[in-house]
Amino acid sequence: MTADSRRHSVLQDTPVGPLTLVVTGDALVGVWMEGQRHHPGTAAHGAPAPAGDVLLGRVARQLEEYFAGERTEFDVPLAPEGTPFQQRVWAELVRIPFAETRSYGQIARQLGSSGGSRAVGLANGRNPIGIIVPCHRVVGAAGSLTGYGGGLERKRLLLDLESRVAGHQLF
Repeated sequence: MTADSRRHSVLQDTPVGPLTLVVTGDALVGVWMEGQRHHPGTAAHGAPAPAGDVLLGRVARQLEEYFAGERTEFDVPLAPEGTPFQQRVWAELVRIPFAETRSYGQIARQLGSSGGSRAVGLANGRNPIGIIVPCHRVVGAAGSLTGYGGGLERKRLLLDLESRVAGHQLF
């Protein structure tokens, strides 16, 4: 999709700072944090959405419910843009249950590539739909917090939020 077919809005007050939500047609293509690594640049956001945009409103509402501890799954249509391998990795990420983690190696094995943890890590870092495609749930082999495009502080915040909601400690 071209940037001119996209529209966006900014969800200002979240625990991880402002989030730029980007949609095209009837699907979400981006959830971007300020200062996020691999951000495509503001030109990729498209035009500001008109007031009352139904899809952006739905995405914003679901994120607000998630941050309030009232939502553990998202049900907005997704259309992340990436290579076929990245698409496969991101599809695995949405299968990680709320308040659980997986290692890069576990995801690589699920994809049939036992030695592909580095490639999984690279794809994970390029995830354009943070939080909703839960790349924050991927950790190092020993369960350590490693890499996160939005920064490790935000990763810990998201995992801690999910731990509190689920009633068990991840870290």
